[in-house]
Amino acid sequence: MAFDFKKEYKEFYMPKDKPNIVVVPSMNYISVQGQGNPNIEGGEYKNAIELLYSIAFTIKMSKKSNYQIKGYFDYVVPPLEGFWWQDGGEEIDYAHKENFQWKSVIRVPDFITKADFDWAIAEATKKKKRDFSKVEFITYNEGECVQCMHIGSYDDEPKTVALMHKYMESQGYMLDITDKRLHHEIYLSDPRKVTMEKLKTVIRHPIKKV
Repeated sequence: MAFDFKKEYKEFYMPKDKPNIVVVPSMNYISVQGQGNPNIEGGEYKNAIELLYSIAFTIKMSKKSNYQIKGYFDYVVPPLEGFWWQDGGEEIDYAHKENFQWKSVIRVPDFITKADFDWAIAEATKKKKRDFSKVEFITYNEGECVQCMHIGSYDDEPKTVALMHKYMESQGYMLDITDKRLHHEIYLSDPRKVTMEKLKTVIRHPIKKV
């Protein structure tokens, strides 16, 4: 049976709909950075997602190619994630999506190296005849965070964020959003297949002790 990160690491992917504190270890991702409203059809965000999934599945299906990745085991491609920010402060103004800055990512297993990633880029470029130069291989060490499962529309996230911040303060923490530690979302539902009120999104914010 294929290794499923969501099932094996439930503390990171399947939190309850009440805030909790979690220490997130260093993880490797493939990443595309951009800006602007993610809802624009055919826009930069939608293009970034296509690029990410192309590389994610090229890596996963390497087992059927002549390129053999050392330590490879079969796995389910982890969910899409996103780091979000806007210039000028910690708060995100959902009414002005045109000001969004984002880094969309998909986790890759620890056995994937930069050399494996470079092979996948070359392989996908050759087969799909697309430019994958925006895709990067990154390592992100998130550290101590407050997180919560948000159920419903992305536009309703401020309600869940308010609960997270109230809980974090009750536990002796303060928000620690910087240019390196960002508002983080993990998308467990496909909005094309799930109604808006049933969407499941993990929201995570970096914190530090007061």
